[in-house]
Amino acid sequence: EVQLVESGGGLVQPGGSLRVSCAASGFSFDDYAMNWVRQAPGKGLEWVSSISWNGDRTYYAESMKGRFTISRDNAKNTLYLQMNSLKPEDTAVYYCHRLAGSINYWGKGTLVTVSS
Repeated sequence: EVQLVESGGGLVQPGGSLRVSCAASGFSFDDYAMNWVRQAPGKGLEWVSSISWNGDRTYYAESMKGRFTISRDNAKNTLYLQMNSLKPEDTAVYYCHRLAGSINYWGKGTLVTVSS
């Protein structure tokens, strides 16, 4: 069974930093690209970032470039998102996502709240 379990969310002040993680199991983690997607309160899903299977290629939504860093540790089957210079508009539930063919796999998400 594919499982994606996010952790590391919490309350952080504007300008602060936070790292969220996604522990993957039930599939060959190092065979797949992985994604972070977020959903702000009352809004739709927003793609944040993607990383290739071996981590050598990374992609970011424009508003996250220079502030967020996606990475992975294939030995630990774990995906990360380092978020710096956080803004109130970054407040959202952050989801780990994997696409396998036409099947989407999602974690339950971790809430990040940016507020003073």
